[in-house]
Amino acid sequence: MNKMPSVSRRHAMAALGGAVALAASPRLFAQGARPLTWLVGQPAGGSVDILTRLVARHVEQALGQPVVVDNRPGAAGAIALQAAARAPHDGLTVVTIPGPILTSMPVPRIGKELTGVATLAKGPMVLVGTTASPMPPTLAALLAAGKDPKAFSFASSGNGTSQHLAGELMNQIAGTRIVHVPYKGGSQAVTDVVGGQVQLGMLGITPVLPHIKSGKLHAYGVTTATRSPALPDVPTLREAGLPGFDADQWFVVAAPAGVPAERVRALNAAIAQALQKPEVQSGYAAAGVTPAPATAEQTTTFVVQELQRWQTLAKKADLPLD
Repeated sequence: MNKMPSVSRRHAMAALGGAVALAASPRLFAQGARPLTWLVGQPAGGSVDILTRLVARHVEQALGQPVVVDNRPGAAGAIALQAAARAPHDGLTVVTIPGPILTSMPVPRIGKELTGVATLAKGPMVLVGTTASPMPPTLAALLAAGKDPKAFSFASSGNGTSQHLAGELMNQIAGTRIVHVPYKGGSQAVTDVVGGQVQLGMLGITPVLPHIKSGKLHAYGVTTATRSPALPDVPTLREAGLPGFDADQWFVVAAPAGVPAERVRALNAAIAQALQKPEVQSGYAAAGVTPAPATAEQTTTFVVQELQRWQTLAKKADLPLD
C-alpha cells in the first residue's frame, strides 16, 4: 500500500483534529454556561473590531455558545490584554491582538501570561506620499533624497506600532533618515498626509485606498513580499528597490495561559471554520487582509518570533516606544 505523503498526512490529521474538536464542543462548552467573551482592545468600528466581529458570529454557531464581543479600548490595547490574562482558565475569554506592537510597558504577552489560540489574518501596509506638494516620483528617488534627515518625515498610527516598525525597517535597509511622526491612531495620520502636513505615511491599506484611487496619495510600495490584491498595480517595496523588505500587520487570538488544551483546540477549529466562510473572506478582502488560519501552536511560535525580530530592530535603532 502506498503511504500518504507526509505533508498531506499532516493536513489530513489537522482537518481530522479540527472535526473532532468541533464535535466535542457542545460537551466542552456546556449549554447554560456564561457566554464566551471576546475582548477587543480597540474601539468599535475599527479594523480590529470589524475583523473580530466577522468571525465571532460564525464561532458562536460552530460552538453552540453565545459570543459577546467586548470592546475595552485604552492604553494601546493593554487594558484588554490585562483583562484576558486575569480571566478564568475555562476558555470562555479570548482577546484579539493586532501586531506587531512593541511597548515599554509591562503587558501580558503570548508565550507568557497568554497562549495563542488562532491566527485570523495578515496583510500589508503601504508607503504613501502626498500629492499636495512636489515629491519624488519613484521609491529610488525618494530614498536617495531621504538620506538627509531634513528632507522628509513619515506618519504612522503611533510609536511601536507595525507601521512605525515598518518605516524604521525601511530606514535601516536603505540607510535613510526619514523622521517618524507618531499619531494616536491612523485617522488623523491619513488626513495630515493627504493635506501635505506630513509628506509620507506608512499606513494600513484600507484608510488610504480611496485617496490612492482619487490621486490624492501616491503609493510607492506595499510592505509584504508579495503584492496586495487590493493594490495589484503597486509594487512591493522589495520590487521597488528595498532588497529583503518584508513586513506585515497580523491579527491573532489569545486566551489566558492554562486553558485546557482541548478547549483551545475547539476554539481554534471554530475560528478556522469561520475563516472559510465566503462572508468572512470577502469582508477580510475589503479590509486589505487575507485569512491566515494556523494552529494554536503555530500562532504562539509565530508571535514570539515576530516580537523578537522587531525588538531586535527597536533596540538597534534605539526607538521610542511610548
